[in-house]
Amino acid sequence: MKLAVEVNRDNFEQEVLKSKEPVVVDFWGPQCKPCLALMPAVEELEKDYSGRLKVAKLNAAENRMLCAKLRVMSLPTFLFYKGGVEIKRLVGEDITKNDLIAAINAVLA
Repeated sequence: MKLAVEVNRDNFEQEVLKSKEPVVVDFWGPQCKPCLALMPAVEELEKDYSGRLKVAKLNAAENRMLCAKLRVMSLPTFLFYKGGVEIKRLVGEDITKNDLIAAINAVLA
């Protein structure tokens, strides 16, 4: 069962900015080892928070203009949106599942 929504420049506004529920956008790349290492944890969190949070995945390699517009300069990056507004950002290869849980809980609080 695939829960994450694939987003790109064509559907970012609809899926993220106009979402009724909070959204975490996972910016990843096929060559990014830390991104790939975090994927199982992200997929687990999708299931754990299903119905309360939308998880969106954005392939940075295929969406360079959107990444530049959102000031995403390195991977992995996670942007947290609520009501169409970015309220939190995690960046760096040392992001852990616990960091993601803490950020999600703060967004949902």
